[in-house]
Amino acid sequence: MSDRIVRELSARFGEDAFVLQSTADNIPTLWVDRARIRDFLRFLKKEAASGYAMLFDLTAMDERQRTRRQGLPASAYTVVYHLLSFDRNEDMRLKVALLEDSLSLPSITDIWPSANWYEREVWDMFGIVFEGHPNLRRILMPPTWAGHPLRKDHPARATEMEPYSLSDEREAREQEALRFVPEEWGMIRHGVDSDFLFLNLGPNHPSAHGVFRVALQLDGEEIVDAVPDIGYHHRGAEKMGERQSWHTYIPYTDRVDYLGGSMNNFPYVMAVERLAGIEVPERAQVIRVMVAEFYRLASHLLFYGTFAQDIGQMSPIFYMFIDREKVFDIMEAISGARMHSSYFRIGGVAMDLPIGWDRLVREFIDYFPARLDQYDKMVMNNSTIKRRTQGVGVYNTAEAIDWSATGPSLRATGFAWDYRKARPYSGYENYEFEIPTAQHGDCYDRCAVRIEEMRQSVRIIEQCLNNMPEGPHKADHPLTTPPPKARTLHDIETLIDHFLNVSWGPVIPAGEACVTVEATKGLNGYYLTSDGGTMSYRTRIRTPSFSHLQMIPMMCRGLMIADLIAILASIDFVMADVDR
Repeated sequence: MSDRIVRELSARFGEDAFVLQSTADNIPTLWVDRARIRDFLRFLKKEAASGYAMLFDLTAMDERQRTRRQGLPASAYTVVYHLLSFDRNEDMRLKVALLEDSLSLPSITDIWPSANWYEREVWDMFGIVFEGHPNLRRILMPPTWAGHPLRKDHPARATEMEPYSLSDEREAREQEALRFVPEEWGMIRHGVDSDFLFLNLGPNHPSAHGVFRVALQLDGEEIVDAVPDIGYHHRGAEKMGERQSWHTYIPYTDRVDYLGGSMNNFPYVMAVERLAGIEVPERAQVIRVMVAEFYRLASHLLFYGTFAQDIGQMSPIFYMFIDREKVFDIMEAISGARMHSSYFRIGGVAMDLPIGWDRLVREFIDYFPARLDQYDKMVMNNSTIKRRTQGVGVYNTAEAIDWSATGPSLRATGFAWDYRKARPYSGYENYEFEIPTAQHGDCYDRCAVRIEEMRQSVRIIEQCLNNMPEGPHKADHPLTTPPPKARTLHDIETLIDHFLNVSWGPVIPAGEACVTVEATKGLNGYYLTSDGGTMSYRTRIRTPSFSHLQMIPMMCRGLMIADLIAILASIDFVMADVDR
């Protein structure tokens, strides 16, 4: 399939129109001239047979300090377009090389509406201008921020910067930057018959599910427009990836989708393993699957409870927190931690399963399905819940793909596509489970899909329990981190090797790899670039919530404020997953 698309592009644009790059993830990667990038992207989406319908990611890289670039075009900054084809069941990566004196590209927001935020993020983080963008302004950093944080010459730690001070002039400038000017948000002040009302939802509102703001343009109670404002939770997770060793960065991943626990470790460690050529033992793969599905349950339970709570039903969240605590009890028994266990390691998992783990898991899977049945009666069959959510926040499959929606948000439109089935990883091809779907793409269906996903997670966990293989819980590979303890006891050389591997981190071969998993909220991918050192040269985190929040204006125009609350509840986002 990869050779096929390269032949199609050669036939359409000529063999000299691009340069092929080999990558560790085997995703077809083509360097394209800046003047032709829109032609390539438009062809791949709209003209190619079984085209690449989704813009999965759009990011950039500062190449100026990268040393291992043999065979690649000269580039100071590289913009990367990652496309996904459902019909072909494959990805494609296009790259554009930019020199420092010409940091601009044409916008593709007219090809993919989801490119809006991605292009703003690249401008914010790298200073690359997208000509023709409808509103190119900062998205994660404050409007008064100086510089572009993901450039290599931007400090990575506060200790590398001058101590913070707030002069009277700076305070006045910061206060003025907070002034709300509707025109800057793409809004107008007056309608045909009336003046519009502007209302802030957030950034500290319980229904906003975090430090998140929606600027509402209202005509009475009706929503004329709703513009999401993100970045309040930005902590520089990708920048941190450039200063931590491959091993010590693992706990940082837990805090991205902080409700997903070790599900966040999954794509990161698999991307490192792809770069290093590490084969994970079968037992470790099964343990990973089981732990990931438990964290899916923990995340979905919190979603389920807050979904009902936002709509006005208080009781369910208390019952669901009891069940979530039972999940955390099992995670604590297995890993020693609960919500942020950081349990996965490069090459396997941190420790083997403890004595008695099977009894705890068996008790839970015998107990939990009946609780889900009770919740159906309590929540999903509740007439108020149905009236508030059915037919609200509707979009179809084509719109979902255009906006880069994945996971339950996509499957609620009737499209049965799950990464665990389409591209099995960690042995998912060995498990029997269904892909839950719905038909209407509304708030109710997005909840219903997640509920059925919990039942399928229980099925997967039971299969892990019944078919847990014997064997090591970590690969016997020199780049596995930390190395097996027994290897430190042979001689002083192996002890030194162990010490360096843990403190400085393993030296990962130069290359690039992107690995994606079906996470709790959709597709979560880590795109790692190694320059042959002990730290990542570039860590890109593609999260599902970032693209999902872009859909808010489309979903709520013409509805009421109360409908927006139901829509926010149905998206199932956390702001750390959006802002990183």
